[in-house]
Amino acid sequence: MKRFAIFCSVLLGCAVLAATWYIQHKLPQRSGTLPLSELSAAVDVHYDERGVPHIQAQNELDAYRALGYVHAQDRLFQMEIMRRLARGELSEVLGAQTVPLDRLFRTLRLHQHAQQYVQKLDVNSPPVQVLQAYLDGINHYQAHHALPMEFDVLGINPRPYLLEDTISIAGYLAYSFAAAFRTDPTLSYIRQELGEDYLTIFDLAQPSAGELPYPAQAQLSNTDWTHLHRIAQLSQEALFAAGLPQFEGSNAWVLDGSKTASGKPLLAGDPHISFAVPAVWYEAHLQAPGFELYGHFQALNPFALLGHNHDFGWSITMFQNDDLDFIALKSNPKDPQQIWHDNAWHTLETQTQWIAIKDQEPEKITLHQSPYGPIINDILNTQNDETPIAMWWAFLETDNPILDAFYELNRADTLDKARQASSKIHAPGLNIVWGNARGDIGWWAAAKMPIRHASAQPAFILDSQSPASKKYGFYPFSDNPQEENPARGYIVSANYRPESPNKVPLPGYYNLADRGARLLDQLSQPHIKWNQSNSQALQLDNRSGYAQRLLTPLIEDLHKSVSAKGETILINQLAQWSGNYDVNSYLPTLFTEFTYQLLKATMLDELGEEVFANLLRTRIIDSALPVLASDALSPWWHNHSSGEQQTRQQVVAQAWRATLKHLLHTFGPNPKHWAWGEAYTLTHTHPLGQQSPLDRLLNVGAFAAPGGHEVPNNYSSSYGSAPWAVEYGPSTRRVIDFAQPEKSMGINPVGQSGVRFDRHYADQAQPYIKGQYFQQHLSAKDVQAHTRSTLRLVPELPPTE
Repeated sequence: MKRFAIFCSVLLGCAVLAATWYIQHKLPQRSGTLPLSELSAAVDVHYDERGVPHIQAQNELDAYRALGYVHAQDRLFQMEIMRRLARGELSEVLGAQTVPLDRLFRTLRLHQHAQQYVQKLDVNSPPVQVLQAYLDGINHYQAHHALPMEFDVLGINPRPYLLEDTISIAGYLAYSFAAAFRTDPTLSYIRQELGEDYLTIFDLAQPSAGELPYPAQAQLSNTDWTHLHRIAQLSQEALFAAGLPQFEGSNAWVLDGSKTASGKPLLAGDPHISFAVPAVWYEAHLQAPGFELYGHFQALNPFALLGHNHDFGWSITMFQNDDLDFIALKSNPKDPQQIWHDNAWHTLETQTQWIAIKDQEPEKITLHQSPYGPIINDILNTQNDETPIAMWWAFLETDNPILDAFYELNRADTLDKARQASSKIHAPGLNIVWGNARGDIGWWAAAKMPIRHASAQPAFILDSQSPASKKYGFYPFSDNPQEENPARGYIVSANYRPESPNKVPLPGYYNLADRGARLLDQLSQPHIKWNQSNSQALQLDNRSGYAQRLLTPLIEDLHKSVSAKGETILINQLAQWSGNYDVNSYLPTLFTEFTYQLLKATMLDELGEEVFANLLRTRIIDSALPVLASDALSPWWHNHSSGEQQTRQQVVAQAWRATLKHLLHTFGPNPKHWAWGEAYTLTHTHPLGQQSPLDRLLNVGAFAAPGGHEVPNNYSSSYGSAPWAVEYGPSTRRVIDFAQPEKSMGINPVGQSGVRFDRHYADQAQPYIKGQYFQQHLSAKDVQAHTRSTLRLVPELPPTE
């Protein structure tokens, strides 16, 4: 027994040593000297207290090679999983459950489009040279160092990263903006099955187009609707199931010197993106003779999407313009491979692909291409007895020199340069909010906006036999919403519908105006001079006027619904509530549960479970709720299933009772136990952390979320019953005062590193949720003072014979 105990102890000790070696072997190396191929001179990488690399190189290409190397050290698995998602290759490592996602992204043609795009690039152009240098750095790291733990778990065989992989991921980001996948089938279903009276609550107006009747719509069958609803559901799953970033909204504002305490422009921005581990942004500071930038980078992209230096800076928000149409085609009853176009039958182009599936035989998929674009029925691998639906998407139809655009934006220190760079962004639609130390501020809505027929309403599935499906090119950039140095002294971008200077139509799926209204209300105050401190407070603000806009017309109905004195107290409190989402308040919990129960009581009977669930995942439901609440005669109040002519008060009472029942059952009878911080939490989820036991190993959280849906501190979740899991919110918060740009402030929601057990894996998670900021070191003095370790990369010596 003694010898057995000794043996077990030795065995345990060996296991601990092996595990320790394995973990240490996977960690990033942030000190010492390492070789890097293709370098022309040594590069020093100084890591600060947050693990941000400050890269000092003798030329720009060496700086980008080093960026690729250090980015891969911290985020190689993030790069790999995003590449596989965009290329439709998840199932090769994750198994059969992701085959529908692979079919979706292959149908979108992201990788195929990227391959064609790369063939047209000038390999000697500076943007392409930069991208190739960056990819060289990634590939050198992958070839010469231990692969991430996730590669071992999934059995991933490493492959070199190519130019087309970066373009494919750009396509995925454009897709994440494309709300039409979730919205158009739902609205079209409501129109055909319920009637146009049910559409009045939705924000579908195009004021510049005047009052036009809805164009004719192709009549779809039950089979068509079943498949379209499944595609809408799948498109949503694709944005969350893989634990990868989805762009949802954003705040950004820039003020000129007349509005700031320092007398210089001030820039603030916080893009709203789904939370994940690792976080979407990788911070890095690049320096080379004639070039310097502190940037926020995404996986496989060497061009910062957010950035600043001593002279200028910018942030982005989502434009939310609609640049994707679904078009129902007329098929030949004698040959389903033919569709009617330009007064003749045209045979669809086809190609066959095979989806590799882990531990299974590959699955065959046949893709079809029409003159309008890809046939989305292929997503479900079914097309018999269906109406073929084509997807027209600006991302696939424009030249989109997006590499040139962001290469130039990363160097745009004047209004002219920033405007020119913005004009080269064709898709996805972005708002570029920019300022410089000279005193200029500007904003450009960057996108190629299609010229549609005057009768077109792109919120619906269009009929290929109608003029509404036609496109006539694109509007010039001068028609895009934009401002430069406005007299009022500030610019705000918060995803609400902007105005075109030339009044062209701007169809889109815009966010609620309430968040932007709150920002505008604060920034327009004439007595406030803005600085970093009060700008941070505004980013963390958790209030908007949406709750009162929704509740005011319903308060009388709510009072008629009470059955106990305590309910009257709750309703009175709701009526006086300012709309603050404080973690210790129970009113946000009560309001959020009530909004869901109101939607359920109102719409579930008309739509059924599947369509109702899809509608709840769209942005249009937010704006529809206050319109519905203020219209006591809306047909939505009637019970469609039973035919009962219900009143608004009856439905409100039903929703109120369901609200109280659920909260009592979930949290207990005392409203003080319904606190928002208990009901509304944020967990940063790793792509492999959606099942036990990896969730406990890889995920970060949960944290009480001190904000809410469509307030400035925009922590948002899907509609549903409490408790709620926050899905997206501020992916970083940045404030840059150009009086002292070297003292800019920012925060990462989780940490710089995606390597588990690394000290920077989750070191910012607690400060982030508490609303703290860290200095983004820019000056040589600050970088030196905050350097915690230095890695020197040197040219790789040629092999000896």
